[in-house]
Amino acid sequence: MQLTPRYEGRPVLRFDPPVADPGIPLLRQRRRLVATLGGLDAEQWAAASRCSGWSCRDVVSHLSSVNAFWAVSIASGRAGRPTRFLAGFDPVATPAQMVDAAPEVTDDELLAGLATSTEALAEALDGIDAAGWAQVAEAPPGHLAISEVAVHALWDAWVHERDICLPLGIDVDSEADEVAASLQYAVSIGPALLATSGATRTGALRVRAVDPAVDVVVEVGPDVVVRPATAADQDLPTVRGPAVGLVESFSLRDGGRVVVTDGQWMVDALAVAFDQAG
Repeated sequence: MQLTPRYEGRPVLRFDPPVADPGIPLLRQRRRLVATLGGLDAEQWAAASRCSGWSCRDVVSHLSSVNAFWAVSIASGRAGRPTRFLAGFDPVATPAQMVDAAPEVTDDELLAGLATSTEALAEALDGIDAAGWAQVAEAPPGHLAISEVAVHALWDAWVHERDICLPLGIDVDSEADEVAASLQYAVSIGPALLATSGATRTGALRVRAVDPAVDVVVEVGPDVVVRPATAADQDLPTVRGPAVGLVESFSLRDGGRVVVTDGQWMVDALAVAFDQAG
């Protein structure tokens, strides 16, 4: 599919309240991955990742590219000039084309590039206050608050870290703030992308996870809002399970399928948006 980002009017996706200082888990995750990659040998760099057709090297190349995008997006948003690069972007085909077109470099050079792009992202995030997090920047759904842009960047790389490490038998730390933010984004990005494509269905889905505890409602319509669950939400269709497993499932990674008694279309929204339904 090609993205149809929403650049005008109200952002299509909003966390209410926003994740507090998402730069902390975002940069922790990036720097942890850089440290992990520093211990890989040539065979591990060349090994298959969980991303179909991509080696670990390919995933790292992709992450360096997206780090550069996030740095430009956030810096431009903070300057009051949010970018509009992603109109017509294909999130399946285009990253693969970019990886295929990347110049040949050594493993050490690839790692150095990831480390450099991570610190460029850190520079773009440096000193953001509450007003800065509320400014808008570009992400695949369009112009979102920078706090939501940072959570998208966290979720994407958190999943890709596991894409690299798990096939190699490397344990990945499950930091509670990283997992909680990634889960909230994983359950909301699919409905948000559908909304930008003109979908008009409405509904609400509750997500109750453990380890760490997450209890939120995703309200889906022309806009998508993620908010804490309340006692009034007890009759909503509800997804339950370990938080890490739910992030994996909603991110189309573990081969399983989350099933709810009502509102399955909201659960399957990311697969539909990526043309993987069924």
